[in-house]
Amino acid sequence: MLRELTLAVFAIAIPVTAAAEGFLVGRAARAPDLVIGLGDAGYEWKQEAFTFETGKGYRMWIKATGKKECSFEAKEFFQHLWFRKIEINKVEVKLATLHQLEFEQEGEVELFFTPIKPGDYTWVCKGLEAKGLTGNIVVK
Repeated sequence: MLRELTLAVFAIAIPVTAAAEGFLVGRAARAPDLVIGLGDAGYEWKQEAFTFETGKGYRMWIKATGKKECSFEAKEFFQHLWFRKIEINKVEVKLATLHQLEFEQEGEVELFFTPIKPGDYTWVCKGLEAKGLTGNIVVK
């Protein structure tokens, strides 16, 4: 009985490995910038149309003009990324996931990531969605 239990526990502890296809590390493709807080009132944003592909690496700037505070959230999108790093003011941040980027004034952040799940995702400046500070991100 003890021997059977030991074998069962050992079998559970063996990790299952799977081959990943696509780009996971290395030179990232440049995605268009997302600029938040444009226009006289600061409720406009600019993002060229783009579509991400799973398994490919990207680097993307998110910039805020500082006209409006923005608690940038893209919860589902962030949950389905592999982050290589995030750079803020020449400081690299290594993390597993991201919840929110809070721009209290003018600032920018550069994200280095690989999408891992296709879908249509939404980003928002929390509390300012009704004013137009929301957009979409597509991953194929």
